Amino acid sequence: MINVLFAAKPERWTTYEAPLRSALAKAGIEAHLAQDIAPAEVDYIIYAPNSDLQDFTPYSRAKAVLNLWAGVEQITGNKTLKIPLARMVDPGLTKGMVEWVTGHVLRYHLGMDAHIVNPEHKWSVQTPPLAQEREVVIFGLGALGTACAQALLGLGFRVTGWSRSPKEVAGVTCLYGNAGFSDALSRAEIAVTLLPDTPATTDILNAEAFAKMPRGAFLINPGRGPLIDDNALIAALDSGQVAHATLDVFRIEPLPQEHAFWAHPQITVTPHIAAETRASTASETIVENIKRGEAGAPYINLVDRTLGY
Repeated sequence: MINVLFAAKPERWTTYEAPLRSALAKAGIEAHLAQDIAPAEVDYIIYAPNSDLQDFTPYSRAKAVLNLWAGVEQITGNKTLKIPLARMVDPGLTKGMVEWVTGHVLRYHLGMDAHIVNPEHKWSVQTPPLAQEREVVIFGLGALGTACAQALLGLGFRVTGWSRSPKEVAGVTCLYGNAGFSDALSRAEIAVTLLPDTPATTDILNAEAFAKMPRGAFLINPGRGPLIDDNALIAALDSGQVAHATLDVFRIEPLPQEHAFWAHPQITVTPHIAAETRASTASETIVENIKRGEAGAPYINLVDRTLGY
C-alpha cells in the first residue's frame, strides 16, 4: 500500500476526498489517502501552492508532488523541492477555459457591449464582419491555448498562435520567438493571453507591445496578471489604441477596491472565474500520475523548473 498525502488547504479535502478515493479504486491502486501522514512515510504529495507545507525536506521517501493548480509559479523556486513536480492539466478546466474565451471573443467580435449597455437607447445598426474576416491571436500554445485556438477555428475565425518555442497546431498560423512576437502583435485584432507567469513573460504586454497591435484591438487575459503592464494598458485604452479589455487575473487577488481597473469604462473585470479545476476529472489526472510513478513510467504534465512551467 502506498501513502498519499493531501496537502492542499483543508477546505479542499471535502471536495477532493471522494473523487480521489474513487479514482484510486478504479485504477486498482491500494492507497492510504489522508491529510496527516508522517513525512518520512509519504509516497506522493497532492499539493496546492497556497498550502501550509513549504518545506519538503522531511519527505525523504516521496516520489512526486502532484499539483492541483495549472499555475506553478509560486512553487518552482522552492529550494527544498527536489523531486518531480507535475502541474494540473484538467480536461474540465480546459473545457471551462474554452467556453469562457470563446464567449468573450464572440462578444467583442459581434460588438455586443454597445447593445448590452445602451443608456441612450440608440438604434445602432452595425453589421459585424464574419468570423473568417477577423483574426484572433492566442499568446501561449500550451494545452489551454491550443484548445482555445482549435475552438475558435471551428467557429471560422482566422487564428494565429504565438509561443516561446516552435509549435504546430493544424489550421493555426504558429509564430514563435522575438521576431514572431512582433508579427503576432500586428495581427491581433483580438488578443487572448494564456502564457505562464515567468520572468520572461512579466509585462510582456507593455506600451511597446500595445503600440504594435492594430488600433482598436481587444484584449482578453485569462492567463496570468503579471503578463500585463497595468499602467501601459490603461494608457493604451485611454488613447484608443486598445478598444476594450476583459481581465480575469491580476497581480493582486482579490483585485483591491481602489485599483483603477474597477472604474475604467473600457475594462471588464471578472474574479478569476475563467476556468476552475473540476475535482472529478482532476482526480483522474492525479491518479494517472500515481499509476505512472508506481510503474516507473514518465509523469505527465511534468514541470521544467528551469523554464518555470
